Amino acid sequence: MNLTTVLGWTGATLGGGIGWWAGAPAGMFTAFVVSTVGTGVGLYLGRRLGDQLLG
Repeated sequence: MNLTTVLGWTGATLGGGIGWWAGAPAGMFTAFVVSTVGTGVGLYLGRRLGDQLLG
């Protein structure tokens, strides 16, 4: 497991949590959908950061 993978997982976890937190006031289904989008965005940004750090 390398740094890019770890940052991808971390970003996905944080993105999903933030998405759930942001969508929860509108209902459980909305929280699920926003969390899924947040997970994808967090994964993308985490892996991108890892790629930049490793050059």
